[in-house]
Amino acid sequence: MNAPARFDHPAWTAGAATLVSYGLGLLGLFVLLFVVPFALFLLL
Repeated sequence: MNAPARFDHPAWTAGAATLVSYGLGLLGLFVLLFVVPFALFLLL
């Protein structure tokens, strides 16, 4: 059994998609809660 065949399963794809979407959600919240207020503070 070769190594790439071990990761050729829908569960691995679903897990990777979950991690990516969770990371994008955290990034969006970080920008919304920290970067935008900081930018507004600098502009005023």
